[in-house]
Amino acid sequence: MAPLASDIPEEVRSWIGQKRYSEESDYRVERGYIMTSCASVANGNPLFWDEDSARETTAGWIAPPSMLAVWTRPHYWSPGGEKTNLSLRVHFDLKEQLELPEGIITGNSILFGVPARVGDRVRSWQVLRSVSELKTVRLGRGRFWEIDVHYENDRSQSLGTESWTCLGYRKDD
Repeated sequence: MAPLASDIPEEVRSWIGQKRYSEESDYRVERGYIMTSCASVANGNPLFWDEDSARETTAGWIAPPSMLAVWTRPHYWSPGGEKTNLSLRVHFDLKEQLELPEGIITGNSILFGVPARVGDRVRSWQVLRSVSELKTVRLGRGRFWEIDVHYENDRSQSLGTESWTCLGYRKDD
């Protein structure tokens, strides 16, 4: 983990290494969603379309690894919801707490665990790993931060971890 900048508010300091926003998906991993996703990118892998291939290769239907975040990503709106739902909420919290209104993702990597299977309910949580010192970049003055999003199924098996590098900044005047 990178060192924490010395001028970070205590509240933000307390987030480092802590599990935040533990959530469970509102729906289970399901084939219709998998097929729609595969069709949208012309993914013809028989593992996702042919039951015999799925049974022989992975002992049943699995979701493409690239869909890992799909299962816990909130819909932007839902009936009866009181506010807009956001994914990667730690990022938005940091922008607000550090008064850095603009933000971009500068890097992303994924470490995969066991595959998500049809019928799984997926849980996730976010962990802030680091916040940099103030830096001046072409976009303005801001900070980089690193966030991990961990995913597991309802059997507590790790499905994977996404690691995000973000930049929160203020545009130059």
